[in-house]
Amino acid sequence: MTGQRAAFWLLAGATLAVYLTMLLWSLPRLDMGAAGRAFDLRPFGYTSDEAHAYLAALGEAGRAFYRGVQQRLDLVFPALLSLTLVFAFRTLAPTRAARWFAALALLAATCDYLENHAVRAMLVGPPEAVTDTMVAWASGWTMIKSAFGAMALTAALVLTVTRLSGRIGGRA
Repeated sequence: MTGQRAAFWLLAGATLAVYLTMLLWSLPRLDMGAAGRAFDLRPFGYTSDEAHAYLAALGEAGRAFYRGVQQRLDLVFPALLSLTLVFAFRTLAPTRAARWFAALALLAATCDYLENHAVRAMLVGPPEAVTDTMVAWASGWTMIKSAFGAMALTAALVLTVTRLSGRIGGRA
């Protein structure tokens, strides 16, 4: 196994480990049932009323967990995911296309960090201190991150399926 291939699999494994930690542990703790799911998991955004209801349902302990544990995990996840995708695009796509696809992954990560910053601002004080403007910014970054992330992940999936179908078809 080449060094670059080993680096890719190490990076992909770390990405998967952080993702599974969030999926199976931290994000379920932030699910408030009827009051909603974590802001990060709302690809179509949220209204001010939805944000206020969710923040109130979280309570101080939930907001502290979100600010601490979840946001620490989400500090490393966007970087890991975008780097994993960049490696994959370099392997699966021609150079020019790989650069465009990599740009999508890096834009998704950048928007994820901007989303995290905006969400943190909503988590530091009581829910009644959160303004409509704060919610609009956070929700906007969530939607933009989700769009760029979906495009990057779709590109990776299509490239992977194309590569695999070429290999399978070449063996027949």
